[in-house]
Amino acid sequence: MLTRRIHYYSGVTIALFVTLHLINHTVSLISIEKHIDMMTQLRKIYRNIFAEILLLSAVGVQIYSGLQLYRSKYKTAKGFYEKLQLWSGLYLAIFFVIHLSAMMVGRFILELDTNFYFGAAGLNHFPVNLFFIPYYSLAIFSFFAHLASIHYQKMKSRHKDAGIQSGIILSIGVIMIFLLMYGLTHGFQGISIPDAYGILVGK
Repeated sequence: MLTRRIHYYSGVTIALFVTLHLINHTVSLISIEKHIDMMTQLRKIYRNIFAEILLLSAVGVQIYSGLQLYRSKYKTAKGFYEKLQLWSGLYLAIFFVIHLSAMMVGRFILELDTNFYFGAAGLNHFPVNLFFIPYYSLAIFSFFAHLASIHYQKMKSRHKDAGIQSGIILSIGVIMIFLLMYGLTHGFQGISIPDAYGILVGK
């Protein structure tokens, strides 16, 4: 019970940041400049020692507690949303480890600004985009799938249309994938990445 509660509150912390992050990426539909401008403003909130320690701690707790919950439930999970919660959570744990490691290497070793171009580089170069497109798409879907699963578990005994509501959340996730891939690739036409970020795609 304590593990589940800790997992929940660390998840809320992460969800708030991810929501801001996704909104920021959605602004790429307007322009790269607007995306970077918004990120600059958001960094005033989360890019400081206190916010970063809080966020990294929440991610660490989320991964550890999530794996504990996965081990205790994966054999007994029943129903679509209960299984979806486990598998989406497992993918998010893997994604967080890879993504945060990449961000740390980018910031502190490669000394790159981990802005729009850092995230978009892999999406706009063949053949590495064959990895990065599904990698990011699955992360976005897993985030919404996890939310949908939690919503269903909490609401199924209260509302008969909990499944429909969770389905809507999943649909929003699919739409978000399309919008972000569209924005981060300039309408699927590709974006010219500055030379400094070429190292990310083997240039």
